[in-house]
Amino acid sequence: MTGAAQAGVLEPWEVFRREKDGDPMKHGGSVMAPDSVLALHYAREMYSRRQESVHLWVVRRTDIHDLADLDLLQPPLDRSFKKPGGYVMRDKLAAAREQSGESKPRANKGAR
Repeated sequence: MTGAAQAGVLEPWEVFRREKDGDPMKHGGSVMAPDSVLALHYAREMYSRRQESVHLWVVRRTDIHDLADLDLLQPPLDRSFKKPGGYVMRDKLAAAREQSGESKPRANKGAR
């Protein structure tokens, strides 16, 4: 037991819940409890009593670390090359067909 739990001091715990299998965890709210066991119990009573959740997480609020510095979250350098997009040929092929006067791709007559 932690010192807070022994003294009966209530701490805020953040509750994350999953409504159905395959869904992401979403923040549901918070509960006040002296320890993780009671925090889970309170979270179950508040967020799963009517079977509206299939999975719960409780996290002591003081264990959540925040990063809100825009300089770190949005660096000034262009990093678009890191985004998955691939090389799109469809638009280039359509433009080439328009230039040549073709409206549809030709069927390959030699293929069987």
